[in-house]
Amino acid sequence: MAVQKIRSGLIGRFARLIDFRIDERTRDVIRELNHRVNDLEHATADHRRRLDGAEKGLGDAQGDLRWTRAELDRIIPHIAAQEAQLETLRESLVLVPRADSAETAEARSLIEEIQRQHAQIRIRLAGIARYEDRLRRLEEDHLAPSPQ
Repeated sequence: MAVQKIRSGLIGRFARLIDFRIDERTRDVIRELNHRVNDLEHATADHRRRLDGAEKGLGDAQGDLRWTRAELDRIIPHIAAQEAQLETLRESLVLVPRADSAETAEARSLIEEIQRQHAQIRIRLAGIARYEDRLRRLEEDHLAPSPQ
């Protein structure tokens, strides 16, 4: 029994000594693992924050892209119509024969004569309109019942 007590005491001491060393090593490993887990949690939180920012920026860019596409869809027919008008003008310029300076001067004098005659016609029409207005007033005064 005494040997058994000594034996169990020695075994217990060795076990505590071994447990102590294992506990110290385990604590160091656990501390290191805790430190790495904390670093990974911080990195994950940073990645989540950056991903949220990127998703928000992507949403804004998609909205801008939709607006730009709608504007393009709206403007394209107008641009096509203007291109057609420009092509028509270009074709009409190609069909106009070249004129020398004498023909150009004659054309200008004809245009000036037409403008002068149009001005005279406008003056005559304005005079006729005044004359008709005076006739209308006279007729209204003449046909109106006289006060008694």
